[in-house]
Amino acid sequence: MASNTAPSQPRILVVDDDPDLRELLRDYLGKHDMQVRCVADGHGLRSALEADGCDLLILDVMLPGDDGLALCREIRARSRLPILMLTARGDELDRIIGLEMGADDYLPKPFHPRELLARCRSILRRAPDSSDGDGSTRSLKFAGWTLDLGARHLVDAQGVVTPLSSGEFRMLNALAENPNRVLSRDQLMDVLAGRSAGPFDRTVDVMISRLRRRLGDDGREPRIIRTLRNEGYVLSAPVEKHC
Repeated sequence: MASNTAPSQPRILVVDDDPDLRELLRDYLGKHDMQVRCVADGHGLRSALEADGCDLLILDVMLPGDDGLALCREIRARSRLPILMLTARGDELDRIIGLEMGADDYLPKPFHPRELLARCRSILRRAPDSSDGDGSTRSLKFAGWTLDLGARHLVDAQGVVTPLSSGEFRMLNALAENPNRVLSRDQLMDVLAGRSAGPFDRTVDVMISRLRRRLGDDGREPRIIRTLRNEGYVLSAPVEKHC
């Protein structure tokens, strides 16, 4: 039987072992034109992804069996699927580790469903199949690296490909499109998640650290992505645009 779901409806997969929260999110997100499927653990997650896939994964950190951090790392090793982590309020370590594992954003519990909806919409607008720029530039070359804007990955001087998460790609693209120009943490946070950075939000800093590792840039004395104290970050290398 053909589905009556409109093709434009994003497919959301919620992984949380709290049945009340699963029901709340299914109803609330469903009322806002999202197709929602909910599972309770890693086994359900793997089965759902294999069967149907999704456009955005909402993944709780605290799960029975494989926890959300391990599942995030597993998924990120083979996919750029956007991931929103749900974390316990005040558990900064889980948030940082989640970002290190490749999550695109996180939301502390408890949260208002409207805030979750806003985060979902923001991530989906910036998902890998979203267009970037005017579409004419195919790649950006700097410091021996090529950022392929179509495939959304890095290529080194020897042609070795380095996959990027959607968040890593968006941030590196923003920096490379503005070489030698300082971008503030708020500007970069807007690129990542469509919101300003809070005073204790480490999202941008963690993403910069990940990018430096990808680029082989020494975090103690970075040469490609430099930190300007109290100002932000800058890609301090000439950039060539190729069409």
